[in-house]
Amino acid sequence: MSDTTPVIPDPHTCEQARRSRDPRFDGLFFTAVLSTRIYCRPVCPAPMAKRVEYFASAAACEAAGYRPCLRCRPELSPADGAWRRGDAVVARALKLIDQGALDEAPLADLARRVDIGERQLRRLFVDRLGVAPIGVHGTRRLLFAKQLLTETALPITQVALAAGFGSLRRFNTAFRDAYRMAPRDLRRQRIDVPGESLVLRLGYRPPYDFGAMLDFLRGRALPGVECVDADSYARVFPTGDEGGGAGWLRVSHWPQKPGRETEHALRLELHGAAPARMLDIVGRLRRMFDLDADPRAIGEALSEDPRLRPLMLQRPGLRVPSGWDGFEIAVRAIIGQQISVAGARTLATRLSQRFGEPLAAPLAPGLDHLFPTPRALADVDLTTIGLTRARAATVRTMARALLDGQVDFQPERTLEDFTERWVALPGIGPWTAHYIALRALGHPDAFPADDLVLQRAVPNDGSRMSARALTARSQAWRPWRAYSVIQLWRDSMPAPRPAPVARAA
Repeated sequence: MSDTTPVIPDPHTCEQARRSRDPRFDGLFFTAVLSTRIYCRPVCPAPMAKRVEYFASAAACEAAGYRPCLRCRPELSPADGAWRRGDAVVARALKLIDQGALDEAPLADLARRVDIGERQLRRLFVDRLGVAPIGVHGTRRLLFAKQLLTETALPITQVALAAGFGSLRRFNTAFRDAYRMAPRDLRRQRIDVPGESLVLRLGYRPPYDFGAMLDFLRGRALPGVECVDADSYARVFPTGDEGGGAGWLRVSHWPQKPGRETEHALRLELHGAAPARMLDIVGRLRRMFDLDADPRAIGEALSEDPRLRPLMLQRPGLRVPSGWDGFEIAVRAIIGQQISVAGARTLATRLSQRFGEPLAAPLAPGLDHLFPTPRALADVDLTTIGLTRARAATVRTMARALLDGQVDFQPERTLEDFTERWVALPGIGPWTAHYIALRALGHPDAFPADDLVLQRAVPNDGSRMSARALTARSQAWRPWRAYSVIQLWRDSMPAPRPAPVARAA
C-alpha cells in the first residue's frame, strides 16, 4: 500500500454512509458535530446533525477539540486496517505504536525503526491521519481506558495501568484534559462480574464469517493449549509474571439485542490477565481474528479476477486467521511442511504436551498447559515425538535464531525483509516463510506460491500452475494476496457429507 492512498472516502460517500449508518464504513472515518463538539462513528444511532465535518481518525478528532460520543462509543469501532497492514511506512509505524513503541521511547526511535526521518514521519501522519504519531498514541490509550471504565468493574488504578499510564495522577490529568470529565464521572453502576473474569467487546466491520474462522482454527487446535467448539475459541496464555503463571480467554460472538442489530463485535472473556497486559492481549486478538480488515476494499480488489470473483461473492466475510504467538505458528509451520493438516496437528500436539509447561490444575475444561518457549525447544531431541531428524533440527535452529535475534516478528519488517531473514535459516523455504508471515503476522500480502493446493486451485481445471506462474498471476491481487489464499484454500476443501436420511422400514 502506498502512503499516498486517500485517507478517507470522498465527502459524498461519507455523507451517504453516515445517513444510512452503513457499518462497512465503521472506523474508516469519523463524523464531528460542529454544534456539540462531539465526534461519532458512522453508525451512531443519534439524530442526524446538520453541520458536520469528517476526520480520518479518532486521534484527529480529539486533536481538533472534539470529545467521543457516549452513545456510539468510538472506542468500539474497528481500526482502519488499511493503515495498520502492509508495508507502507505509516502502516508499520502504526503497528509499532499499537505494540507500545511510544510508551517510553521517543518519536526518534520510532522513526529509526521504520527507516525514515522524525520530521518526515510526523508529516506523513499529519497528511494521512490528520494528527502526529504522539496524538495517535495518546488517543489509543485514552479510548481503551474509556472502554474499560464503561464495560468493566476494574478499579480506576488498574484501568490506568491497563491503558499504559505510569501513574493514576497522570491518567486522571490526561483523561480530564481530553474529555473534560474525571474518570470516576464516566464510571457507571456495574453488575458484579463473577470471579476474576472481564468481558470486552471487539468490534469489526461486516461481513465477518466467524464460523469459517472457527472452522480453520478448530482443525489446527492443540489440545490442552486451545479449545474450539461450535461457538467459541479458548486458550491459555502466560501472564508474564516473574513467578510464572497463566491465564485464559474465550472469544465468541457478541449476542445481538433487539434494537442494536448494528452492533458488530466479538465477545472477549478474560481470566487472570494482569492489567498491564490487557492492551497487548486485545491487540493480539484483533490481529488473530483479523478484526480491522476492510472487506469492502478487499472485495473490490480481488473481484477483478474471474477466478476469485465468485468466491468473493459467495464468502465476502472470510478473514485471514492469524495466531496467538509467532513462535508457536513458526513451529507448527515447520512441522507441517509437506504433510497434511491432521498429521501436523498430531505432531504439534505431541510436542506441546511433551515440552510445554503443565499447569497445576486446568484453568478451564481442556486447558491444562502452555505451549513451549523457544528456550525449551532449543536443545531437546524432537525425534522422540516422531519428527524426522531434518525437521527436528530445523525447529531447534529456528528456536536458537529467535533467541539470538537472527529472526523475529517485529512489525517494522517489510514482507520482503521478513521472508529473506527466515529463508536464510536452514530448512526454511519460501513456502514456510510466507506461511509464517500470513499466520504469525497476519500480513495481508503474504503468498505461499509453492503451496500445492493453491497451484491446483487457481486454474481449477485439474491442471497445476508453477510457483513462478502463480506468483505472476497474483501480482494483480496485491496488496491483498493473503485473502486470496484463504478464499482458495476454503474453496478447495471437500464439501461436507450430507447427513444420512432415515428411511421407513
